[in-house]
Parts: sequence; structure tokens; C-alpha cells
Amino acid sequence: MSPHAAGRRRVHRSVATGLPLALAAVLVAAGTAAAAPSGNARVVRTATLGEIPLGTFSNALLPGSVSDDRGVKLGGIGSDIYPAGRKGEYWTVTDRGPNGQIKVDGKKRRTFPVPGFDPAIVKIRVAGKDVEVIDAIPLTTASGKAVTGLPGQRSRDEAPYTFDARTPLSYDPNGLDTEGIVRAGDGSFWLVDEYGPSLVHVSARGRVLARYVPEGLGLTGADYPVVEALPSVLLHRKVNRGFEGLAQLPGGDLVMALQSPLSLPDGDAGEASRTTRLLRFSPREKAVTAEYAYRFDPVNVVDPSEDDTSELKISSVVAVGRDRLLVEERTDKAARLQLVRLGRGADILGGPWDDDTTSPSLEQLDDPAAAGVPVLSKRLVVDLGKVAGVPGKIEGIARVDHDTLALVNDNDFGMTDGEGAFDARGRLIDSGVRTTVTYVRLPKGL
Repeated sequence: MSPHAAGRRRVHRSVATGLPLALAAVLVAAGTAAAAPSGNARVVRTATLGEIPLGTFSNALLPGSVSDDRGVKLGGIGSDIYPAGRKGEYWTVTDRGPNGQIKVDGKKRRTFPVPGFDPAIVKIRVAGKDVEVIDAIPLTTASGKAVTGLPGQRSRDEAPYTFDARTPLSYDPNGLDTEGIVRAGDGSFWLVDEYGPSLVHVSARGRVLARYVPEGLGLTGADYPVVEALPSVLLHRKVNRGFEGLAQLPGGDLVMALQSPLSLPDGDAGEASRTTRLLRFSPREKAVTAEYAYRFDPVNVVDPSEDDTSELKISSVVAVGRDRLLVEERTDKAARLQLVRLGRGADILGGPWDDDTTSPSLEQLDDPAAAGVPVLSKRLVVDLGKVAGVPGKIEGIARVDHDTLALVNDNDFGMTDGEGAFDARGRLIDSGVRTTVTYVRLPKGL
């Protein structure tokens, strides 16, 4: 069956039976010998995604969606990773697609070199030293159109530009910057998005069923249901720092993590803050049922090479029990995993910290606990920055078994910032960073 015969919905063939051209690239091996242990945790396996042309991949899912991929290869699937049920198989999700920043007249512009790219759910298999793509599901609107990764609101999001930052692109109210992923028991998916920030319910075939956004967002023109069901205080999210982590608790509730502290009351407060928020959402009630204050460690503790607090992020949260989570605190170069428990006494939902007129705000408090805020307690499980063989920019973590984790990095589709990202012909000068799945064994079980 040809890529076009695969239709607008999905591609599902194993490498053994012959993937369509979109997914037929030979996957390139990576070094995989167990690395020397550091802090008693160690890398026991590494596998690498091969080079698959982005245009071929995308057009196999939605024919004609990408007219020119500018030499970009499939990447960005490291936004999250979730076990798919069979050993070595995982669901992953791309982010909004290749994007970068270029300064024009002293101001940074956000570029989208492949504006037709449609975020996708990608199923992978770790086979030896290779990461194989065995399934891919495009995200579509109610009428079957591509969601795209373009920003949706002129008043809230960065303006999109072409690869050279010279020509403005159109906003897309359907656009999503997808990050975390979990799969529900009925086969549907839940994703989180950085733009809104949003929680997105997606059918097993990729159709957006509902997008849950903050009260007062006022998003119009979307070709899928938009439900204002999240606290309005989330309207103060930092640009491109909305929800990134998503976990599914054993009972079915979801936990969403804001990547960075809110810009409350302003951007300077958010940049300096070490307090972000987790929210608990009930799919049954279709409502947020709890909110928690989470306190980052100092940035130089997370990453000794960094002194900018605004570089702290939460990129992944993983359920490891009824009310227990692994939370990844990271910069682009280092990461630490903390174990937290979501106790009832830590719930701040609906209190003064959800009122954006409260002064000082939660984000402005130097010591939230001393001010009476029930900050989540945490315990360090592993400092991944001290584990030899772990790549940078880990954005997805999955629990393999009681003492092993699978990590996936975001390679940004091989993109770098600046005018040097593309050659004179407008073709990508690839960064050389590859998408890898790295298994880390912990000294103690979770």
C-alpha cells in the first residue's frame, strides 16, 4: 500500500513487512555499551532514531501537508514517552515542529521552516541499537484537517515567520504545541499543550475531541470543541512555557505540570521565581480537582554550569503509585528526578494563589512554605546529570520496571537558532543531535 493509500489517518506497518517510503529509512545504530555508573545509577542501553525525511513522513499521514521540508528529518518525538503495553514499545509525541529564533532589527522572531507540519503521535519500538517507527497518527480537527503547530492567538503567542524570519505566517487557532502524552484505557490519548496552556483529549485515530483551556482565554475559530475549564490564573503562563509534563494516575486522574512559574504579576517575577504549579484533572468530571505548589531546587543545584533561574523547567511527570509522581527538574543540559506525594493537605485550588490580584503572588514568595503555602515535599531519586551516557534535553521519561527508566531527548528536529540554521539554498544545516531512547537502571526500585 502506498503512503497515499494509507489515507489521512495513520500509518501502521512494521519494519519487517516494509514501511511506506515515509518510514522506510534505515535506522542508524548508536553506541550502547553500559556506561560507567555514577551515583549508583547507570545507563544500560541506548538506541537511536534513523534519518527519516520530514516531508515524506508527514505526507504519508496527510498527503500534501508539507510542500518543502527544507532538508529537515523527523525529530522532536522526544517531547514525551509512554509505555505502549509491549516490551520495548512506546507512544511518543512530537511538539509543534521545527522552529527557531532569528534576530531582526534587534528583536527575536519565531520561525517555522515547515509551516504545514502537523504534530503527530508516533509509536516506536526499541530494537537493539535502533529506534523503529512502527505507527504514526496525525492530529486532526473535527473535519479531518491538520491541526498544525502554528500559534493560534495574536494577543498571546509569538508571531510566526518563515525560515528566514522575513515573511509573516498566518496564525492558526487550531494550532497546538503538544508535549506530554498518556493513553487512556479506552484507547484515546490525552496530551498537554504549551500555547494555551491546554489539556487535549484525542481519539485513538488522532481527532481532537476537546481542548480544555483556562477560563477567559477567548480562543475563537478552532475546528474542534474548546472548553474553558482550567483556572484563569493560568492565563499568566510564560510564552512557550505552558504545560509540558503529563501523568496518568492509577485511578485515571491526570496530573499536568506547568513547565515554568507563571509570569505573575509580571515577566520579571516569573523569571526569578522557583515556584511552579501542578494541576490534577478528572476526566470523569471534566474539571480540575486539585492544584499544588511545586518548588524547584536552586538552578546551580540542578545544573552546576547554570546561574539563570529562568532556565529551570519541569518537562516530565510520571506516576509511580496512587498519589506518587516522579518529577523531572531540568535545564537543557542537566536533569534531576524528584519523588513527590500529592497529599490532600497540599491542595491550593481556589484559594488566594489562584487570584491574580493577590500580592505578593505565589511566584513572588521567597519562601512559600514560611508564608503558609503547603509546598509539595520531595525526595531526590537520581541526578541524571551525574549519570554517564545520558544526553541533554531529556523531555520524556517512562517507567520500564521497578528499577529501570526509559528516557527520550528532544533533538529539536536538528534545528538551531540564528541565521546560520539554513544554508544559502534554504536547506537545514543539521545540528547533528539525534533522537535517542536511553535506559537508566536505578540502584533502588520505585
